[in-house]
Amino acid sequence: MMVDYELNELRREFLQEAGEKVSEIQRALDDGRNSESRDRLAYLAHQLKGSGGSYGYQRISSEAAEIEKAVEKITEDGTDAATEAKIQQAVVNLRDEVQKASRELATAPA
Repeated sequence: MMVDYELNELRREFLQEAGEKVSEIQRALDDGRNSESRDRLAYLAHQLKGSGGSYGYQRISSEAAEIEKAVEKITEDGTDAATEAKIQQAVVNLRDEVQKASRELATAPA
């Protein structure tokens, strides 16, 4: 079916961009906790949260939402070890979900 092909092609593009965004999220984390890196982190997570759900990747969306929520908490309350750990774990989960979805899509008809 043509519709499946087109949707899968859009999903491939999304997952490629999502992988790049996850790498950028990791770089923003590695850059430290200035307001600019926090803003970038929240922005990228927000984008993935919205687009992940739109393409049917609820786990990608929910992991990105966790990152966004944790960054908001840091912005409001300051940083703490538990919130930092939550962000790091969500980034790992997000990367795993993007890779898993990419593998699954690779076996779908091109």
